[in-house]
Amino acid sequence: MELQIIQNKIFEIRGQRVMLDFDLAELYEVETRALNQAVKRNLKRFPSDFMFQLTNKEFENLKSQSVISSWGGLRKLPYAFTEHGVTMLASVLRSERAIEINIQIVRAFIALRQFVLGYAELNQKLENFMIESNLQFSDIYQALTEMANKDEQDKKPLNPVGYLAYEK
Repeated sequence: MELQIIQNKIFEIRGQRVMLDFDLAELYEVETRALNQAVKRNLKRFPSDFMFQLTNKEFENLKSQSVISSWGGLRKLPYAFTEHGVTMLASVLRSERAIEINIQIVRAFIALRQFVLGYAELNQKLENFMIESNLQFSDIYQALTEMANKDEQDKKPLNPVGYLAYEK
Protein backbone atom coordinates (compact mmCIF):
# COMPACT_ATOMS: atom_id res chain seq x y z
CA MET A 1 0.00 0.00 0.00
CA GLU A 2 1.20 3.47 -0.83
CA LEU A 3 2.43 5.59 2.06
CA GLN A 4 0.50 8.59 0.72
CA ILE A 5 -2.83 6.74 0.99
CA ILE A 6 -2.20 6.08 4.68
CA GLN A 7 -0.93 9.61 5.31
CA ASN A 8 -4.16 11.00 3.85
CA LYS A 9 -6.07 9.12 6.56
CA ILE A 10 -4.10 10.71 9.40
CA PHE A 11 -5.80 13.75 10.92
CA GLU A 12 -4.92 16.14 13.71
CA ILE A 13 -7.54 16.20 16.45
CA ARG A 14 -7.06 17.56 19.97
CA GLY A 15 -3.45 18.33 19.08
CA GLN A 16 -2.69 14.69 18.25
CA ARG A 17 -2.26 12.86 14.96
CA VAL A 18 -4.89 10.15 14.78
CA MET A 19 -6.57 7.67 12.47
CA LEU A 20 -10.29 6.98 12.61
CA ASP A 21 -11.75 3.56 13.28
CA PHE A 22 -13.54 3.21 9.93
CA ASP A 23 -10.36 4.13 8.00
CA LEU A 24 -8.37 1.60 10.00
CA ALA A 25 -11.05 -1.06 9.45
CA GLU A 26 -10.84 -0.41 5.72
CA LEU A 27 -7.05 -0.75 5.75
CA TYR A 28 -7.18 -3.93 7.86
CA GLU A 29 -9.97 -5.27 5.64
CA VAL A 30 -12.35 -5.87 8.54
CA GLU A 31 -15.69 -4.33 9.45
CA THR A 32 -15.60 -1.27 11.69
CA ARG A 33 -17.89 -3.11 14.08
CA ALA A 34 -15.41 -6.02 14.34
CA LEU A 35 -12.49 -3.66 14.95
CA ASN A 36 -14.36 -1.83 17.71
CA GLN A 37 -15.46 -5.11 19.31
CA ALA A 38 -11.85 -6.29 19.43
CA VAL A 39 -10.89 -3.00 21.08
CA LYS A 40 -13.71 -3.25 23.64
CA ARG A 41 -12.65 -6.79 24.56
CA ASN A 42 -9.17 -5.38 25.28
CA LEU A 43 -10.10 -1.94 26.61
CA LYS A 44 -7.27 -1.93 29.18
CA ARG A 45 -4.79 -1.75 26.28
CA PHE A 46 -6.31 1.52 25.05
CA PRO A 47 -5.99 4.34 27.60
CA SER A 48 -7.24 7.80 26.64
CA ASP A 49 -3.89 8.79 25.14
CA PHE A 50 -4.12 5.79 22.76
CA MET A 51 -7.79 6.12 21.75
CA PHE A 52 -10.73 8.46 22.27
CA GLN A 53 -14.18 8.94 20.81
CA LEU A 54 -14.83 12.05 18.73
CA THR A 55 -17.40 14.58 19.83
CA ASN A 56 -20.22 15.63 17.52
CA LYS A 57 -18.48 18.95 16.94
CA GLU A 58 -15.15 17.31 16.07
CA PHE A 59 -16.80 14.90 13.64
CA GLU A 60 -18.88 17.64 12.00
CA ASN A 61 -15.73 19.75 11.67
CA LEU A 62 -13.96 16.91 9.85
CA LYS A 63 -16.94 16.39 7.56
CA SER A 64 -17.25 20.11 6.83
CA GLN A 65 -13.61 20.21 5.73
CA SER A 66 -14.51 17.56 3.13
CA VAL A 67 -11.96 15.25 4.69
CA ILE A 68 -14.58 12.60 5.27
CA SER A 69 -17.26 11.78 2.74
CA SER A 70 -20.78 12.30 3.92
CA TRP A 71 -21.65 8.62 3.61
CA GLY A 72 -24.28 7.75 6.10
CA GLY A 73 -24.84 4.81 8.35
CA LEU A 74 -22.86 5.97 11.37
CA ARG A 75 -24.79 5.13 14.50
CA LYS A 76 -21.95 6.03 16.83
CA LEU A 77 -19.29 8.66 16.68
CA PRO A 78 -15.99 7.24 15.41
CA TYR A 79 -13.04 6.43 17.62
CA ALA A 80 -9.72 8.11 16.97
CA PHE A 81 -6.53 6.11 17.50
CA THR A 82 -3.22 7.81 18.14
CA GLU A 83 0.01 6.34 16.81
CA HIS A 84 0.35 4.28 20.00
CA GLY A 85 -3.24 3.12 19.74
CA VAL A 86 -2.72 2.01 16.15
CA THR A 87 0.36 0.07 17.22
CA MET A 88 -1.66 -1.60 19.96
CA LEU A 89 -4.31 -2.63 17.41
CA ALA A 90 -1.85 -5.11 15.86
CA SER A 91 -1.75 -7.08 19.07
CA VAL A 92 -5.54 -7.05 19.34
CA LEU A 93 -6.38 -8.00 15.76
CA ARG A 94 -3.68 -10.69 15.42
CA SER A 95 -3.86 -11.18 11.67
CA GLU A 96 -1.13 -11.13 9.05
CA ARG A 97 -2.91 -8.25 7.34
CA ALA A 98 -2.97 -6.26 10.60
CA ILE A 99 0.77 -6.77 11.06
CA GLU A 100 1.55 -5.70 7.49
CA ILE A 101 -0.69 -2.64 7.63
CA ASN A 102 0.58 -1.64 11.07
CA ILE A 103 4.15 -1.58 9.81
CA GLN A 104 3.08 0.72 6.98
CA ILE A 105 1.03 2.92 9.30
CA VAL A 106 3.95 3.31 11.71
CA ARG A 107 6.15 4.26 8.74
CA ALA A 108 3.54 6.84 7.68
CA PHE A 109 3.51 8.39 11.17
CA ILE A 110 7.32 8.47 11.18
CA ALA A 111 7.40 10.11 7.74
CA LEU A 112 4.92 12.76 8.90
CA ARG A 113 6.97 13.39 12.03
CA GLN A 114 10.14 13.81 9.96
CA PHE A 115 8.32 16.17 7.61
CA VAL A 116 7.08 18.27 10.53
CA LEU A 117 10.56 18.36 12.09
CA GLY A 118 12.06 19.37 8.76
CA TYR A 119 9.42 22.06 8.38
CA ALA A 120 10.10 23.35 11.90
CA GLU A 121 13.84 23.46 11.19
CA LEU A 122 13.26 25.29 7.91
CA ASN A 123 10.90 27.72 9.63
CA GLN A 124 13.51 28.44 12.31
CA LYS A 125 16.18 29.07 9.65
CA LEU A 126 13.82 31.43 7.85
CA GLU A 127 13.08 33.33 11.06
CA ASN A 128 16.80 33.61 11.82
CA PHE A 129 17.45 34.86 8.29
CA MET A 130 14.71 37.47 8.61
CA ILE A 131 16.09 38.67 11.94
CA GLU A 132 19.64 38.86 10.56
CA SER A 133 18.58 40.64 7.37
CA ASN A 134 16.40 43.08 9.33
CA LEU A 135 19.37 43.87 11.56
CA GLN A 136 21.58 44.35 8.50
CA PHE A 137 19.02 46.63 6.84
CA SER A 138 18.67 48.51 10.09
CA ASP A 139 22.45 49.01 10.25
CA ILE A 140 22.52 50.17 6.61
CA TYR A 141 19.62 52.56 7.19
CA GLN A 142 21.31 53.98 10.28
CA ALA A 143 24.62 54.45 8.40
CA LEU A 144 22.86 56.19 5.50
CA THR A 145 20.96 58.44 7.92
CA GLU A 146 24.19 59.38 9.69
CA MET A 147 25.89 60.10 6.35
CA ALA A 148 22.99 62.27 5.23
CA ASN A 149 23.04 64.21 8.51
CA LYS A 150 26.81 64.65 8.29
CA ASP A 151 26.55 65.90 4.70
CA GLU A 152 23.99 68.48 5.77
CA GLN A 153 26.22 69.65 8.63
CA ASP A 154 29.29 69.82 6.41
CA LYS A 155 27.56 71.93 3.77
CA LYS A 156 28.96 75.44 3.66
CA PRO A 157 27.22 78.16 1.80
CA LEU A 158 28.64 78.12 -1.67
CA ASN A 159 29.67 81.22 -3.55
CA PRO A 160 27.38 81.72 -6.45
CA VAL A 161 28.86 80.84 -9.78
CA GLY A 162 28.55 83.29 -12.60
CA TYR A 163 28.98 86.97 -13.32
CA LEU A 164 28.22 89.56 -10.74
CA ALA A 165 26.58 92.63 -11.93
CA TYR A 166 28.14 95.76 -10.50
CA GLU A 167 26.25 98.92 -10.35
CA LYS A 168 28.01 102.09 -11.41
